[in-house]
Amino acid sequence: MRLHKKNISIIFLPALILLLPVFIFAQDPAMEAKCLKLTQTGCDGIEKTACQADLKACDAYYSAESARIQGDINQTTQEKNTLKNKISGLDKKIKDLTANINKSNLIIKDIKIQIGDTTSSIEKTTLKIEDSKNKLANILRSIYEEDNKPLLEVLLAESDLSGFFDNMLNLEVLNESHKDILDQIKTLKKNLENQKVSLDGEKVDLENTVKMSEQQKQEQASTKKTQQYYLTITEQEYQKQVQEKQETEKKAAAIKARIFELAGTTSSKAPTFGEAYSIAKYVESITGVRPALLLAVLQQESAIGKNVGQCYMTNPSTGAGQKVNGTALSRVMHPTRDVPVFMSIVSELGKDYTKTAVSCPMSFGYGGAMGPAQFIPSTWSSYRERIKAITGKPSNPWDIRDSFLAAGLYLGDSGAKSQTYNGEWRAAMIYFSGSTNVKYRFYGDQVMAKASGFDKDIALLNQYAAK
Repeated sequence: MRLHKKNISIIFLPALILLLPVFIFAQDPAMEAKCLKLTQTGCDGIEKTACQADLKACDAYYSAESARIQGDINQTTQEKNTLKNKISGLDKKIKDLTANINKSNLIIKDIKIQIGDTTSSIEKTTLKIEDSKNKLANILRSIYEEDNKPLLEVLLAESDLSGFFDNMLNLEVLNESHKDILDQIKTLKKNLENQKVSLDGEKVDLENTVKMSEQQKQEQASTKKTQQYYLTITEQEYQKQVQEKQETEKKAAAIKARIFELAGTTSSKAPTFGEAYSIAKYVESITGVRPALLLAVLQQESAIGKNVGQCYMTNPSTGAGQKVNGTALSRVMHPTRDVPVFMSIVSELGKDYTKTAVSCPMSFGYGGAMGPAQFIPSTWSSYRERIKAITGKPSNPWDIRDSFLAAGLYLGDSGAKSQTYNGEWRAAMIYFSGSTNVKYRFYGDQVMAKASGFDKDIALLNQYAAK
């Protein structure tokens, strides 16, 4: 860590650029075109700082687009489910109406049979009535003829008057008997006729019910057909939104990868954002420091491991050395405070100190900061054994996991484990300069702004991971 060793004037201008507001251009054709061009051609022909700003804006744009499309998908899914439920309800109603229609049709068939039987009974009863009428007519005719016979004829026909009167009495009794049978038959016919009228009325009512049910069934089927049509449209819209979201996610992934590639320096082992986040979560489990804050500090220090120094210390006596391009430099490393510790570290790790990159000195002070966390050797010595106790192996400031862990321990010791804005801001300030001197507050502000951006990226990663 370059404690008290930073050139504030050089850092301040990029800091202002990074703190400029990032605008989200939801559904902005111009922004879409710019971001699409960046995903295809990268930063060719664009100044590095300006391209970084554009890439961050595009990252925010695609994140917003992804969230918007997800909202549309959720709404469309809800509409699909509503239509499916309605169609299911209509199916049940249509089935119920069909069952009632079938039941009514069976009853109508039964009534038709009953009406046929009743009509047949009425016809038979009518024949009986006609027969009884004929028989009564014959009896009445016989009575009439008996009544109108001359007395002489009666006397000659019968041996005595009692035979005549017996005959007349028998005719009268037969007449009364047939009258009773005729009345019964007439009553039966009337009842049968009433029954037929009742059955006819019931049949008409059922036929009307069937007609109404058929009409309702047709209306329900028509409504179902309409809703199935809208469901088809909704499904097409849903698939379109899913495809749009997938395309947005691909663009967002391309932008994120390019943002970190843009920091490209000498390290070929720099992690992707996803890998860095995974390590940061591991560090959080040990130190209590939020991944977003840890990533923000490391991004500020070394572009998350991609910028780990451009100088070599080649003279242990003076701490002098050279740039990686061969330019000689003094003050690459403090000769008494840091060089002995540095030599011990590289010796333990089996490294060639003359080919191990460290940070270059600025306009004042010394360089010598090591690895992604940019600890100077004397500061690393304070955490060397703690890291070894946790990992079970010699601590390595150029190892991405060890450097993340060291930074997390340092930030936690400085108050970041509180996970409050003020606590984290103070820890970032101490990480930078060893104090909370407000003249360096731009560093703490930048780190907290980056942490806020990483919070959104982490939320996006967690969102995709949950799918």
